[in-house]
Amino acid sequence: MSGSYTHGHHESVLRSHEWRTVANSAAYLVPHLRAGQRILDVGAGPGTITVDLAERVAPGQVVGLDAAADVVAKAAALAAERGTRNVSFEVGDAYALEADDDSYDVVHAHQVLQHLSRPVDALREFRRVVAPDGVVAARDVDYRGVIWYPLLPGLAEWHEVYLRVHRLVSGEPAAGRRLKAWARAAGFAEVESSASLWLFEKPEEREWWGGSWADRALHSSFAEHAVAHGVTDQAGLERIAEAWREWAASEDAWVLMPHGEIIARG
Repeated sequence: MSGSYTHGHHESVLRSHEWRTVANSAAYLVPHLRAGQRILDVGAGPGTITVDLAERVAPGQVVGLDAAADVVAKAAALAAERGTRNVSFEVGDAYALEADDDSYDVVHAHQVLQHLSRPVDALREFRRVVAPDGVVAARDVDYRGVIWYPLLPGLAEWHEVYLRVHRLVSGEPAAGRRLKAWARAAGFAEVESSASLWLFEKPEEREWWGGSWADRALHSSFAEHAVAHGVTDQAGLERIAEAWREWAASEDAWVLMPHGEIIARG
């Protein structure tokens, strides 16, 4: 979206992104969706939420926007595979949308504002392109509020390293609690706040989430940034990866990830 992205687009990162749907990641937006709406999905990633949105508002047109051309191509392939014709994908910039004023009924951004150095400016741009009676919807995790069990030292290390790396690269990892304030600063007249969570605790969920983070800790852009910025070293990354594998193998394990959400108007 402009600026660096902490995680990058390694397979381990996209593995988690591809799990996302409207049901598990944008349920707060569902009451505001109507057939025929025009939607802009900013930071669409591999397109799973975007295509889901398109199928829910058909025949309305949906545009998915992302900064990474290879991820845009992946999203377009998903739409073709599912036969979803009312969706398209483009490379673009959250701070400078190639859209006229008041041209969308909904502007949606999932896990985007936390990675931007100027989230208020992005929200002002979203406000510019949404219709006067439309809504801007955003949902972001609050990494500072993540809760896990068992209390493994390697996961405590992961949490500290992650928060530092995220802030050094770009953005605010505790974005969820700030969404309402950011939207008000962007000039919205009405901001509805809500919250929801992801909870991973079933065996298949632990295997998927723990395996994803074990790989991410060693092979993604997060790992590269962590070492480059001197936050940790290869041995530290190995400890973090092993902790996630240990967590995934524990029948007692669970991790809770709180999210802030906003519906903004005016």
